[in-house]
Amino acid sequence: MSTRRTAEVTAVVIAAVALAWFFLRDTTPVGHFDSAGDKDRYLAAYDDAMREMPEPEQVLDVRTGYGIVRVYRYAGPEEVGGREPFLLLPGTRSGAAVFADNMPALLAQRPVYALDLLGEPGMSVQDRPIDTPTDQARWLHEVLSVLPEPGFHVLGLSIGGWTAANLAVHEPGKVASLILIEPVQTFAGLSAELVLRSLPASVSWFPRSWRDSFNSWTAGGAPVEDTPVARMIEAGMSTYTTALPQPGRIEPDRLRDLQMPVLVILAGDSPMHDSDAAARTARDTLRHGTVTVYPGASHAINGEQPDRIAVDIENFLATGP
Repeated sequence: MSTRRTAEVTAVVIAAVALAWFFLRDTTPVGHFDSAGDKDRYLAAYDDAMREMPEPEQVLDVRTGYGIVRVYRYAGPEEVGGREPFLLLPGTRSGAAVFADNMPALLAQRPVYALDLLGEPGMSVQDRPIDTPTDQARWLHEVLSVLPEPGFHVLGLSIGGWTAANLAVHEPGKVASLILIEPVQTFAGLSAELVLRSLPASVSWFPRSWRDSFNSWTAGGAPVEDTPVARMIEAGMSTYTTALPQPGRIEPDRLRDLQMPVLVILAGDSPMHDSDAAARTARDTLRHGTVTVYPGASHAINGEQPDRIAVDIENFLATGP
């Protein structure tokens, strides 16, 4: 086939794909499971993953202006009951159970709340569009406003780190401190390789092996097929359609204005971003920042090094302002 003919065929294929995407794309304004069967499959994986978590003291469904947010409360030892609690925010296509490996050490320090992000797969149910970063901060602030504690140490993983920082930028009232573990779109942009690899993994009707391969890549090559949390994430990727805006990079000036102490933990071998560049930006912009990079760690850093993370968090809270 001639070069010209090849180019013509390629153009036709691209146009056909574009038209198919235009007519078949999901235009629902809120996140949703693609079918009842898909929801059942995800919830089975979610329940399996949640069995790795401690038994919650309380399960709350908090009504906000954007939907109902599922919140789990874990009391911790009696002697730490009076301390400001952690609030855990998971990554995208995930749920509260992504913190299962971190729970024992965190609960030894203080009470813990964990939630499922609104507009993502999980037990939270979005019923109003979330269009802007301000909307993202507003629903989370509404959750904190319902909870009785005066302040929270907000710990976010991956997109949960962005969500935590975005909350502090727009609604800092009940944020005692930020703990950002491998936050994306916060101190550095996404890597080109991540964008390319995520495209096929994000198509629900592509083979599961493609999503497993992507999730393994983000975890430094670790096998994921038999891990309950990884199965939950894969199920979320293949059964749930999000309708959230793409999170934009938080402006350095907004980060510079943060008044609360901030702990940033980055993975040295993160595929998400340039960790060294992210660390430099964090050190240059945060007024009350503590920044550390774990050499050799992947984006799955919270499961790889939960004890080290817990020690760094404890030291940070003991010495912070």
